[in-house]
Formats: sequence, C-alpha cells, structure tokens
Amino acid sequence: MASKAQLFISLPHLPSPSKPRALSISCCLEIKQARNDQTSSSNKIPTGLRVAFAAGGTGGHIYPAVAIADELKLVNPTSKFIFLGCPNSMESTAIPSAHFEFKSIPAVKLARPFVSLRNLLLPYRLIESIIKCYILLSIFRPHVVIGTGGYVSFPVCLAAVLRGVKVVIQEQNSVPGIANRVLSLFADLVFVAFNSTVESVPRKEKCVVCGNPIRLSLKSPVEKAASRLHFFETMEGSSEEIKVVLVLGGSLGANAINIALLHVYSQLLLEHKNWFIIWQTGVHSFDEMESLVRSHHRLLLTPFLHSMDMAYAAADLIVSRAGAMTCSEILATGKPAILVPSPNVAEGHQHRNASLMADVAGSRVITEDELDSTTLGTAISEILGNERLLAEMSERALKAAKPDASSEIAKRILSLVNLSGKEVDG
Repeated sequence: MASKAQLFISLPHLPSPSKPRALSISCCLEIKQARNDQTSSSNKIPTGLRVAFAAGGTGGHIYPAVAIADELKLVNPTSKFIFLGCPNSMESTAIPSAHFEFKSIPAVKLARPFVSLRNLLLPYRLIESIIKCYILLSIFRPHVVIGTGGYVSFPVCLAAVLRGVKVVIQEQNSVPGIANRVLSLFADLVFVAFNSTVESVPRKEKCVVCGNPIRLSLKSPVEKAASRLHFFETMEGSSEEIKVVLVLGGSLGANAINIALLHVYSQLLLEHKNWFIIWQTGVHSFDEMESLVRSHHRLLLTPFLHSMDMAYAAADLIVSRAGAMTCSEILATGKPAILVPSPNVAEGHQHRNASLMADVAGSRVITEDELDSTTLGTAISEILGNERLLAEMSERALKAAKPDASSEIAKRILSLVNLSGKEVDG
C-alpha cells in the first residue's frame, strides 16, 4: 500500500541505499514510499545487518539501546551498528565506552512550556537536524532504525521515514513521551514495557508488550558475598545479619534523595552495626556530598557506579528514583525498593512508574514532598528489619520481571528485516 508525505525543504543530492523503497526527492521533497507487506519471507538470520540507533539524553534512553545492540550482536555477530546522539552529552561518552560507533547530530530539544521564546527557532533546528541525520543514514545505509525515546530520537527517526527505512521504537515508561507518541504513527513496530502502555499508543496494532531490555551483565548471576567484598574490603558478621542499602539517584543524581540521606545515614550506621550503604550521588552532586559526608568504613560514596551487576547483587534494599530502566532492573534482580519519583520529569512518567511498581512488586513509594530524613530512615528500617517483608517484596519483583525483553526485541527486529524483503549484505 503506498503512502505519501510532503516536507517543504531542499536537500542536497545524496547517494541512495541499495534497493530502497521507491523514493523521489524534489525541491518540495515529495516522498512516495511503498510499504510492501512482503508475502515471501525467510527464517534465515540476515548477515551484514546494519542498524542505526537514536538514543540519548539520560541513561534511561541510552542503556536500552545498548542492551538491544548487544543482543543483536550475540545473535548476529556480523551486524554493524551506529548510534546517533548529541555532542558533549552523556551518550557521547557512554556509547564509545560500550564499544559502539557514535556520530553526533544537532540537538533539537523542546522547551517547556511549549509556548516559549526558546521554541521560536525549533522548526529551523529540527530541519537542520533532519538533514544531518538523512546524510548520515545515507552513508551508513541501515536496514532498520531503532529509537529509544527522548528528543534525540525524533529527527533521526523522521529522517529514516523520509529515506524509506524501517523504523522501530522502544518505550520504557508506562506512558509514552511526546517523541515516541508521534513517531509511533510512522513506526513499523512499537515495543512497550507494560500492558497499560498500549492504550496510550495511537497505532495499537503495532505494539508488542515485552518489558524493558536490561543490560547483559544483569542477566548473569553474581555471588552476593563476592559482590559485597567488591565494595567493602571487610564485613564482620554472617551474611544473614549483614544488610546493604544501595542508593541510586539516576545517572545525573537526585538532590532530594542525597539531602535526605545526608541527615540520616550516620544514625542508621550507628544504630545498626551490620548495615552498609553504597551511595551513588550522581556526578553533579558528588563534590558537594563528599565535602559534607564523614568517612565511614561501612559507607561507600561514589559519583557513578560502573559495576551495576555487582551493586545489585550486593544489595538487600534499593533506594532510588523511579526511572523506567531502574524499575525494570529492580524487577529483574528481585530487589525490594523504596522509590522517590522525580517531580521534574515530563508528563509525570516517574510517578506512573512508581505506582506500577507499588502494585506489582510492593515497592514503597515516597513522594518528594513527603521525603525527609525521618520518612526515609523509617522506611529503610521498617523494610530491612522485616525478613518476611524482604522475601515477599523480592518474590513479587521476580514474578513481575521480564528479563528476556532484549532477546524478544532482537528476534522481532530480525524478522522485520527479513519480511521487508530487503537484501542484507555486508
């Protein structure tokens, strides 16, 4: 069935990919693309698969993309990948660290509120970014483009649509953001983490509920005792008596959690001789927290945790924001949790995520208005002091987890490429 779209911009002459869907470009940029539902398909895994990812802004958008890429690489080692994101950003360092190629594109961030002077140049910046993405995609010639949400994914996926490339998006939150909601209109597949998310997607028939893809390292069992010794050289007492609290503020930190813990950590460690705290402050808050926190042999203060598999394995209780990926990792590792949803995240994503976590895993939710040293300290003590509650919360989390999400996503992407009838070569 043929679809037609128009965009009033001029583009330079660009090389065409091998066997694209019918595409013609004029000064008015008229796109006629034939989206053929091929009747013939192959179960053969393609070789030379090329995949472009649009991921950036926060770890919640970056790590799902990396997890999908890792899974595709496992299934199809000859695959080639490119990640597109903003320069001087979290993704510009995280993606190369994960050993994937990274290319920068102009940032196009929607200011809030929408009616803002900062959005006056948004159309120009969007067109500029789409052109840059179009050029990069023309050079790389991907068979599929995968967007994992955020403002970075918008121009990349639009450029893919203009170029006639298959588009897949993955939504981590319980309710899609603006970018993914719009992009779902053009996407060939929409992967969502929760059943309730489907109701918020315009084209429900494109949705696949499979959970959030988690990093490969979290799928391999890590011994608790060894993980604890990774963070603390000595631990006196039996493993049953020792309790470890893992405090996460997200990749950029959470000031409210840091302040609340600052005024209660000393009391917790004083009253409980077998308690330990691993405290990730976030990069931006570390220097301030380091100057205020007293050194203690049962407290580890760090700006960022690179060995998250070790951190989750070592922990008995997690105190965290309610980012979608953190929630999925909490479920996959079966950890009891205290969640403090951020009020600053657009469209109330974290409040919805926290509410779902409370329902399916029994996670304790403390709003930022309720959060202080007393409420945090009381919640930690109530959960860690109740072995039956710890076991119940852990069991519920594991039952709600979908640890094979990345595997299912990879299989469906490979199937989509096969069904498209495109020649996949090196």
